[in-house]
Formats: sequence, C-alpha cells, structure tokens
Amino acid sequence: MNSPQEPNTHKRNTRPGETAAPDASTEATPKRNDGSKYSYEFSQPDFHIRHVVIEHDATGKGKMTFERRNEESATEEFQLSEAALKRILGLYETLRFLDSQEEYQSDKQFPHLGTMKIGSEQGNRKRVVEFNWTRDPNAAALATEYRRLTDQLVFVFDMSVARANQPLNAPKLLQGLESLLRRQGLSDPRQLLPLLEEIGTDEHLPLIARNHASRLIKKINGK
Repeated sequence: MNSPQEPNTHKRNTRPGETAAPDASTEATPKRNDGSKYSYEFSQPDFHIRHVVIEHDATGKGKMTFERRNEESATEEFQLSEAALKRILGLYETLRFLDSQEEYQSDKQFPHLGTMKIGSEQGNRKRVVEFNWTRDPNAAALATEYRRLTDQLVFVFDMSVARANQPLNAPKLLQGLESLLRRQGLSDPRQLLPLLEEIGTDEHLPLIARNHASRLIKKINGK
C-alpha cells in the first residue's frame, strides 16, 4: 500500500487516505459484543454528502446517519461483513487506538477535503481523534474503510428509494455502483449480491437497470 501523499489539486476532491488497508489488518478476527464501540464522523459543508456519522459495535452491527446538502438526514442500519470487520478491527488494534496518544493530523492542513473523527470506547476508556489529512498509513486506511462503507450504504439507501418511488433513477445509481466497483470503492461488494439479484428481477425497474444488475453480479462473482 502506498502511504498517503499530499493531494494533487488537479484531481477530484477525495477524502484523506483513499488507499487499501495494510495486509496486517486482516489478522484480527471479529469479536463477540464485549461492549466496545467504534465511530467515524465526516463533515464538509460544501460536499454533496456534507455530514456522515457511523457507529458500530465489535460484532459489526451498527447504523449510519448521513446528510446531503439541503436535505434532511437519513439513517441506514448495517451489518459489516466478516472481511470488512476484520480489516477495521485490525486497524484499530494496529494503531493501539485506545492506548495511544498519537495525533494523526499531518503538519499540513487540507480542510477543503473535510474533517474526520475516528473514535473508540471500551468501558471507562474513550478516545476520539480528529484530522483532515494524515500521513499515518493505518489511520488513513481506517478512514478509507469507513469511506467505502459510507458509499456502499448510500447506494443501498438510494436504491431502496428508487425501487419504491423513483424507478427511473435506478440506471444512474447502478452506473455509480459500477464506478465504485471498478476503483475498489466498496466495503464488500459481495454483500450487495442479494440486492442486485432482486433488482435483476424487479419488473418495476427499467429493463436497462435489470440487465445492468445482472452484469454487475457476474463481475462481482468474477465471471
């Protein structure tokens, strides 16, 4: 994995740390619910999705609340996949998050990319760290994991709305999903397979959307 570098101002706006998680992060195994809690918050008033709050426990069960500009906030409950949970818990362990006093903010500030807060609590111990750009590869990878989870959950929410009330939006949403899939921007694409299978047979949706869902299923399955 490449360490986070100073952003190129000629590229699209990205959150800090859009990199793959280190291999070592897969060594941790999901735990039973021991009371530990984990959190992530992102805010940038000028972005389309201007505020995100994610909370989950050690089993990967949680909820995300997000707010778009000029819209009311929405909430999506989730269960992290085993693979995603291993990566996230592994990164917290690698950082020794609750025991550390490390401040992950780099010496340079990039507030236009948005502010992130990563937190964890267990018993009487609680710690939240805020940064807008970091050179710590593990903190950056943890932020990336939560960014991928955000994008995946926003798709699930938007597709639910489209299927219920706005079927003509489905083709555009699937195009966006394919773009995320190409750049490895999803928490765990295989979690979306049941939803894509439903979309592929949903006669309320345009045929182009149903066919696109079927193609994405094949891509995710490596066919």
